[in-house]
Amino acid sequence: MKASLLVACSALALVSGTTSAQIDQARISHAVDSIAAAALSGGKAAGMSIAVVRARDTIVLRGYGKADLELDVPTPDRAVYEIGSVTKQFTAAAILQLAEQGKLSLDDEITKYFPAYPVHGHHITVRRLLDHTSGIPGYTEIPAFWPISARSLPRDSLVALFGAKPLDFAPGTAMSYSNSAFFLLGLLIEKVSGQPYERYVQQHLFQPAGMIDSRYCSTSAVVPRRAHGYDMKDDTLRLAMYIDMTWPYSAGSLCSTAGDLAAWNRALHTGTILSPRSYHEMITPGTLTDGTRLRYAKGLAIDSLDGHRRISHGGGIPGFVTTLQYFPDDSLTVVVLINSAGPANPDQIARSIVDLMLGANPPATTAFRGSLGDYAGTYSGMARGGNETFTVAVDSGSHALMLRPKNGKADTLAFYGGETFGHDETRLHFVRTAGRVSAVRVDAVYGYNTLKRAPVVASRSGLP
Repeated sequence: MKASLLVACSALALVSGTTSAQIDQARISHAVDSIAAAALSGGKAAGMSIAVVRARDTIVLRGYGKADLELDVPTPDRAVYEIGSVTKQFTAAAILQLAEQGKLSLDDEITKYFPAYPVHGHHITVRRLLDHTSGIPGYTEIPAFWPISARSLPRDSLVALFGAKPLDFAPGTAMSYSNSAFFLLGLLIEKVSGQPYERYVQQHLFQPAGMIDSRYCSTSAVVPRRAHGYDMKDDTLRLAMYIDMTWPYSAGSLCSTAGDLAAWNRALHTGTILSPRSYHEMITPGTLTDGTRLRYAKGLAIDSLDGHRRISHGGGIPGFVTTLQYFPDDSLTVVVLINSAGPANPDQIARSIVDLMLGANPPATTAFRGSLGDYAGTYSGMARGGNETFTVAVDSGSHALMLRPKNGKADTLAFYGGETFGHDETRLHFVRTAGRVSAVRVDAVYGYNTLKRAPVVASRSGLP
């Protein structure tokens, strides 16, 4: 009976041409369609393209919504998007290729290539540019940048703008995401390669990876299948703010497709682009001068998502938000490109897809035994774009530690042991001085900085 049933089932599969793998792929594809539809509902986004690739199997590669709202154009196959800071891994890979060729060293000081750059008495190496530990303030956080962002000016005018600012911190003592650092890396690529940045990337990165639809973004070229960008204002999608492509440059100037970015992940992570030694260098997280290991390497974030090791980067530029994620233990690539900056979040969409594909296995937490009140207080200090202040408080109802940013909703903190708490990808490592919590080291993957606790003011009763 069992043998007959097995033969019958095998025959049915042969007749129908459908395998269990195909059925599973169809199920996943339908679920991804539902995830995309929910993200687009109610005008939360104009359109998007999603790629889900496992090993060499393309499970989903599809466009959703609209590439152009005014002309009512559906998102086509091979839609081209501005990818913003996903560009940074291409810049980092180019620097590592040039290091392989002996044209530069990651430990060279930047004044070797830019003698006039004001380092304010410090030593800044190429390595510090790559992992955002240089202390150079990001130009997108300098108010004087935005009035010139729509103009085409010489690139050295921007270098003069951010170079005149004091360093945010001594190089290597903290991490603050800096587009300025990657802008300098683009200039370095041009100086040592003898090629314009866009030509170097096209010839040495796009072509070897088989990225036939990718290019340096242009504000004037006619690009087939290009998605138009939109921003959200007053809960309504509007045409994106204009920015001249002189400025994103090697920090965020590239345009690509979901399929091309999946091809890039395959090429980068399987040895087509870099030697094994250089690849290891690229994905090894940076280290601060006190030995603290970051969760950011060179143009790539190195962390985990719901228990799965992840190598990734996101991007945001007027009109577009993106994410490119790779899960090495599962050979899984997830790409989400959205042509509108609004409530639709590419990281949240990617997370839903990853949980669908791999299941959720969040990091283990433990019950806290001690005085949560030890950590309550206001903490402030230097962060990306200026001063950051937040409050940590004990919720009287749930008796849990809460993080309350200056502007934003409160989040419940999980306890990870020792004096480390966290929410989502952010980790808060509290520091004691003479037995009292005096500071918190905030590891947000794309930043690592120390905030000091404000002095506790005693109440009239004499109690804090």
